[in-house]
Amino acid sequence: MAKFMAVYTGAPGARTQPDQATIAKGMQAWSEWMARHASQIVDTGGPLGKTKRVSTAGIADTQNNIAAYVIVEAEDLETAARMFEGHPHFAIFPGDGVEVTPCLPIPTA
Repeated sequence: MAKFMAVYTGAPGARTQPDQATIAKGMQAWSEWMARHASQIVDTGGPLGKTKRVSTAGIADTQNNIAAYVIVEAEDLETAARMFEGHPHFAIFPGDGVEVTPCLPIPTA
């Protein structure tokens, strides 16, 4: 099986805190999603915080729309993407999507 990284996205600066009832409902649904896919989850990942950008110009604060990640296994990209249809990240919480990409092998010489 191939590995895929799923990145949960949301608009930068638009992270308004949902009310407690929404948080409870969302976390229950998220836990249920994780349990349903437990055999396919390689790394449970988690939420991500503030970002620093490192370049030849140095280190600087930056923003992006990445909110969290998880690593899953699936037969192919389409199958991996289907795992996230209706995910609580955007079905309950204010996230706007989940981007799924293959984890490719490191090239060898």
